[in-house]
Amino acid sequence: MKIVLASLVLLAALFSASAPRQTAAPQESLLILSKTDQTLAIVDSHTLKILARVPVGSDPHEVIASTDGRTAYVSNYGSGAYNTLAVVDLVGQKALPPIDLGALRGPHGLTFVDGKVWFTAEAAKAIGRLDPATNKVDWIFGTGQNRTHMIYVLPDVQRIVTTNVSSATVSIIEKVAPGAGRGGPPPGAPQGPPPDAARRTNGAPPPQGRGNGRGPQGPPGGDWTQTVIPVGPGSEGFDVSPDHAEIWVANAGDGTISVINVAQKQVVATINAGADGANRLKFTPDGKHVLVGARGDSHAGGALVVLDAATRKVVKVLQIGRGAEGIVMAPNGSRAFVACSPDNNVAVIDLASLELVGRIDAGGNPDGLAWAIRR
Repeated sequence: MKIVLASLVLLAALFSASAPRQTAAPQESLLILSKTDQTLAIVDSHTLKILARVPVGSDPHEVIASTDGRTAYVSNYGSGAYNTLAVVDLVGQKALPPIDLGALRGPHGLTFVDGKVWFTAEAAKAIGRLDPATNKVDWIFGTGQNRTHMIYVLPDVQRIVTTNVSSATVSIIEKVAPGAGRGGPPPGAPQGPPPDAARRTNGAPPPQGRGNGRGPQGPPGGDWTQTVIPVGPGSEGFDVSPDHAEIWVANAGDGTISVINVAQKQVVATINAGADGANRLKFTPDGKHVLVGARGDSHAGGALVVLDAATRKVVKVLQIGRGAEGIVMAPNGSRAFVACSPDNNVAVIDLASLELVGRIDAGGNPDGLAWAIRR
């Protein structure tokens, strides 16, 4: 009997040692979409090892994580053929039921601000806002522009920026102060404080809320105004400077960058960056540099163009492969990650040296990237 028991214990130990174990979700993760494999890779931010690949449905293009880092949302784009957001439990590393957006077809750009998911709906020429508590769209704004593609929502939720690729424009959408516009918020709707006029004059944002990520402003409500600013052809990738004073827009059609003064709501400079086919642009967290992914013929294609934000000059061109797509920065400012879609990997860039220091096997045709910090 003792021999049998000992054998059973040994077999159990051997089975336990050989059984696959799910790697625990890290506190910080890099999220990488593969359009070909239709998966989201969850990558340990320290080791750069892929911990899990989760299915996310057809034609995934962009991804964003919730403020608490526990949930990811993925746009199923299809150039307007699809109308869903895929949802991923980042802690359990598993897919959750997708969210049907109804008539808001062609979701693409995503951001997570004030406890909500904000998205563009390209085929509907609109932007929308999803409440994760109900998985329902609770606000829509029509831009009337062609291919409203990428989106940025300022933390105070008083200003929204989008690029409209085929219209070659940028929309600055702003909330009207109560009593300043037509009508007003619906009865019983919460009201936030009006924007600080003095701070708006010099382009700086109103004071921002802290804490649970929901912010102090509440639901959009009320009236909103849109200023449509002409930029260059193929305006797609863009970013807002860390001080919120400027919007830099990559114009894929001619390789230029349009610099918009937020307070003036107009283009104040056009930079000939030679970034043909550029579809993504990002400021470094310290605001000193701007990274632009170029896919066209200039710089032999597949280049990462680095500009000095102060001088607005190209300071470096990195050859990183046959194409550059999504770009995301590590929050601590140490590294940038660039999706090299034709090469099926993500390039790792050291932001101190501005050199290529590694690659991540990302699956077929990687594109959208995001950062998740679990709280």
